[in-house]
Amino acid sequence: MKPLIITSVLSVSALGAALLLSSGQKIVKEAKTIITEPATTSAGKPKNAYYGDLHLHTVQSFDAYTFGTRIGPEEAYRFAKGETIECLGEKVKRNFPLDFLAVTDHSENIGVLNELSDSTTALYKSELGQKFRNENPTNKAFVGDFFKKADFNSVVPGFDNQGISRSAWQRQIDAANKSYEPGKFTSFIAYEWTSAPERQNLHRNVIFKGSKVPSRPFSSIDSKDPKDLWKFLEFQRKSGIEALAIPHNSNASNGLMFDWNDLSGKPIDQAYAESKAVNEPITEISQNKGSSETHPELSPTDEFANFEIADFMSSRVDSTRKSAGCYVRDAYGRGLILKEKTGVNPYKFGVVGATDLHSGLAISEEGGYQGTVSRVNNAPEKTFSNGKPESRGLFFSSGNITGVWAEANTREAIYDAFRRKETFATSGTKLKFRFFGGWELTEDILKTQNWDKAYEKGAPMGGDIPAKPATAKAPSFIVWALKDPNGANLDRAQIVKVWVKDGKQYEKVFDVALADGRKPDKTGKVKLVGNTVDLKTATYTNTIGDTELSTVWTDPQFDAKVPAVYYLRVIEIPTPRWSTYLSVSHKLPISASVASTIQERGWTSPIWYTPESKK
Repeated sequence: MKPLIITSVLSVSALGAALLLSSGQKIVKEAKTIITEPATTSAGKPKNAYYGDLHLHTVQSFDAYTFGTRIGPEEAYRFAKGETIECLGEKVKRNFPLDFLAVTDHSENIGVLNELSDSTTALYKSELGQKFRNENPTNKAFVGDFFKKADFNSVVPGFDNQGISRSAWQRQIDAANKSYEPGKFTSFIAYEWTSAPERQNLHRNVIFKGSKVPSRPFSSIDSKDPKDLWKFLEFQRKSGIEALAIPHNSNASNGLMFDWNDLSGKPIDQAYAESKAVNEPITEISQNKGSSETHPELSPTDEFANFEIADFMSSRVDSTRKSAGCYVRDAYGRGLILKEKTGVNPYKFGVVGATDLHSGLAISEEGGYQGTVSRVNNAPEKTFSNGKPESRGLFFSSGNITGVWAEANTREAIYDAFRRKETFATSGTKLKFRFFGGWELTEDILKTQNWDKAYEKGAPMGGDIPAKPATAKAPSFIVWALKDPNGANLDRAQIVKVWVKDGKQYEKVFDVALADGRKPDKTGKVKLVGNTVDLKTATYTNTIGDTELSTVWTDPQFDAKVPAVYYLRVIEIPTPRWSTYLSVSHKLPISASVASTIQERGWTSPIWYTPESKK
């Protein structure tokens, strides 16, 4: 049987948090021409772009199990490597192998429900096990039986949850270590900390650098407060166990993720800001449950702000949430303000993308995404429901991916890239970017692609612009973007600037490189690139747009007294959205509830400018 080549297989996202792991014992103690040459650092070490996923669930996650997933972490790593595996009776394979993966099963009750598949276990023989076999496991009433409290801080009653979870955690560790092939494929030991106070998303993925990890994860039953998670990570670091946490789905946090206050309501102080900055250097900007870059309410002048907006609260089908404090761009401005108040910027983070799929299959492109059931070819009518989304299924996105610039495909090199924030994210395609900021960045550096000189003269994505020379007027930025070799052409490259003046934050989007020779008109507006999508066949052509965009851009509104953040956003020409691919393949009407086309995109980690301190 020929394997089915897929680029995304949906399982339902983590709308409910997982069951919790322990009894609550505290463990916190303290292009036009495609160029493939690798970039180099100022030290002469070549850097390549590596692509991966830092957020994936398998059968060991409570919710994934109830959704019908049976792929374990071992198969998940094999699939990510590009191997063919069997999923629900079908042979499946990625369209391109990933360079790295972190399986991040929920730490809360990790592996406990797997006991329902083993007829020799107490859970299988229990009343709950019998009910599981006799009823639809995705039924809300059934799932509710596994919880004592609405905030999910509970365990399956009457069973050795901790013993089962220790075994499952060891399976997670073993799968990652056995899958690691330095120089070829990197597997990180990881898990998801699933805090959701009053169903407001504060989830984090915890990524360990090496093979040395704690005997059990710190879960949200130990504490729902991110400060306690950071204390746990800091304690482990003192023991030689290095790890970081990655917040995700800030769009569903109801303003808590990037709040002015901590979880207790106390204003953020220097200690909080320092701890967050150390433990959370990167944040998910986009994934299956929507984009967290910005929102039209926060960025009304940004014509591309309305991208894959999942405008509802996690686990609350009919509720909406506030926008302020939920989005990355807003957080960058808040961070500048908080730095002025506390001396430390708690929101000085880079960006990554992820899938957060619960099928065990790390997939990312629109064409293979299948809707709201954890299988390859699910019944699409359940997703469309006569053109209307069932359980908001149509509003979910296909998986996203993380890119890093690193010296090698190893745990050490890629993790170090996370730490220095030399990362970027895409909405699923293999876009490639370079982004540098400084005072002496020239056209010649860009023309020759002398990245060694760019590192020497400026700061890469995730860095800080060097101190301003007395004679310098404004910083310049090198922008270079290359299309996915197998994907769509590029529409434009934009630099998004966020700055703070007199205690208020501002933002502006600059079109710095446009495809097809377009120029802004007298009002600054840019003509749309066009649209080649044929909705009848779910196809498009690369007869518009460019394969590569590049420029050296100087900020025309620079004020040396004003702190600012700059990041690069690159947008592709329109292509069919996953829902369009699915409807065409199954001869169903295209839903009017969501956009039929999408302009895939990517974002870099920012570059920060800080004025000289007042003397």
